[in-house]
Amino acid sequence: QVQLQESGPGLVKPSQTLSLTCTVSGGSITTASYYWSWIRQPPGKGLECMGAISSSGSAYYSPSLKSRTSISRDTSKNQFTLQLSSVTPEDTAVYYCARSPRLITRPSAISEYAYWGQGTQVTVSS
Repeated sequence: QVQLQESGPGLVKPSQTLSLTCTVSGGSITTASYYWSWIRQPPGKGLECMGAISSSGSAYYSPSLKSRTSISRDTSKNQFTLQLSSVTPEDTAVYYCARSPRLITRPSAISEYAYWGQGTQVTVSS
């Protein structure tokens, strides 16, 4: 059974860089052919796919966030990481990591992904 767990700070100050890590167990992030995604849900709003990294290491970014987003991975730790720079209060959201067999760019429900973490609340505030 694949399990994903998000970790990172729950509070980030405006203009800082948010860094979150997703630790995967029960399966390798290099196993072909999957996409490992970061998704967020701001309060009162729908899901937004921020980006993903494939099992081969190729990254995809949402066009609206591309200039501020970086997704990388550490295969030795079976982890992948999200960095979001220059955060504002509008980046306050629950952040999820997830796995899917295809790239999902406009998710309507987290259950569209085969596996997902429990989510972590990130608040941007001074």
